[in-house]
Amino acid sequence: MKNRRPSVTILVANLPAEKDRRVIRECLSLEAAGFDVTVIAPRGDKSLTVLPGSERTRLRPYPVIVYGSGVLSFAAEFLWSFLWITVRLVGELVRGRAQAVQVCNPPDVYFPLALLLRALRRPWVFDHHDLSPEVYVSRGGDPNPLVSRLLVAFEWLTLRTATEVFATNESFKDNAVRRGVRPEKVTVVRNGPAHAEIAKKAGAVAGDRAEGPHRVVYLGVFGPQDNVEGAVLAAEELTRLRGRADWRMVLAGDGETASALRKLTADRGLTDVVEFTGWLDGPEVDALLRDATVAIQPDLPTRMNQLSTMAKTVEYLGRGVPVVAADLIETRATVGAAGVYVPTGEPAEFAQAISALLDDPAERARMHEAGRERFRDFLSWEHQAEKYVAVWRRLLARHLPAGTGPVRIPGQRRPAEDGTPSRTEAS
Repeated sequence: MKNRRPSVTILVANLPAEKDRRVIRECLSLEAAGFDVTVIAPRGDKSLTVLPGSERTRLRPYPVIVYGSGVLSFAAEFLWSFLWITVRLVGELVRGRAQAVQVCNPPDVYFPLALLLRALRRPWVFDHHDLSPEVYVSRGGDPNPLVSRLLVAFEWLTLRTATEVFATNESFKDNAVRRGVRPEKVTVVRNGPAHAEIAKKAGAVAGDRAEGPHRVVYLGVFGPQDNVEGAVLAAEELTRLRGRADWRMVLAGDGETASALRKLTADRGLTDVVEFTGWLDGPEVDALLRDATVAIQPDLPTRMNQLSTMAKTVEYLGRGVPVVAADLIETRATVGAAGVYVPTGEPAEFAQAISALLDDPAERARMHEAGRERFRDFLSWEHQAEKYVAVWRRLLARHLPAGTGPVRIPGQRRPAEDGTPSRTEAS
C-alpha cells in the first residue's frame, strides 16, 4: 500500500542523529505534523533503528572510520561521508521516501546532491547550523587563503543550490542574503528547547536552587573553538577572589579537547572545584540547569562567535539561569537583560562577573525572570516549530492530506498551558 504521508529525509554528517538536539526537535515536529522522516547520519548507538523519543522517525546510519584533524584528514572524512550519504540517499529515493531532503552542515559539500534532487523536482532545504569558513578559522585552521576561498565557495554553492534555507539567527540570514539568496527564501528557525523538555518544579521561585555550594555551569561541546579552557581558568581566578568553599564549576559535555581540559584542571590544582559530568541526555541537562546559580558562555569575540547563537545559551535561558558571556552581537540579541557581558572574555573578567552575581541574589532573581520571559515569548521551540513546519507544508503541499491541523509536538505544553501568557516578538 502506498505511503500517504509526505516524507522528508534529513542528512547529518558531523554528529549521530541521537546527539543532535536541533535535528531531534525538527524530526519530532515533522512527525507530529504528519510527515514521515528518515535521518541519514553517522552511526552512534548501534542498537537504535528509530530516533529516541519518536514513534516512526527512521535512522539510516553509516559507519565512520575517518576523523579529520587537519586539511587532508578533514577532506578524507568529508569525502567518506559524502559517499555514504549518497548511497543512503539513493536508497531512500528508490524506496520512494525522499520526497524532499534537508541537509545540515558542516560540511558544505553536498551541493552536487542538491542539483540531483532539484533535477528531480524535489525540494532541497539547507539547514545552516554553522558558518563553515569561520569555524575553520576559529579552530586554528591553516591560514592558507586558498583553503579559505574554497570554503567560502562551498558555502556559496550550498546556499545558492538550495530550494530554501533555514537560518539559526538573523546574522545567518543576512549572510545568506549577501551570498545571493532571496530574503523570502530564508526562514529563521532558532535553536532552543521546548517547554516539555523543562520539568515544572513544584513551588519554584525566581532564583530558587538546591542547597549547598553555588553551581557555575558550562553546557555543550568541548572543541577548540568553544574556549572551555577559559572556563577552567576563570575557575582558577574565582579561587583567588572568593576561596573554594561556596561554589563549584560543572562542565557538562564532551569533545575533542576533553582530555586536555581534564589535564589542565589537574595541573592547576582545581579538581576540588571543577567537575566534569560527560555527555548528558535531556532530563539530565534539565536537572543540572535547574540547580545552577550562574551559567558561563566562554566563547571569545571571534567573527564566528559574533554571528552565532549558541544552543547552550537558550538552554540556560529556558531555566532562567543568569548568563555571563563575552559581549557578542548575537549573544546580546538572544540573551538581552538576562546576561552580564564582559568586554574581551579574559578569565579574570569572567571570574569577577560571576563572583559579583553569586553575591547578589536580587540581581540573579531579576535575570531569572528576564531569561524565562524571553524564552517563553520568543525563543522556545514551540515558536520555532511553527515556522519550521510551515515551510515544509508549503513545499510539500501537494502531498499533504486534506484538513491537516496545526503543529503540535506530543507531550509539549503550549506557553499558555504553563500558566503564563504567550506573546510574539520580532528579532
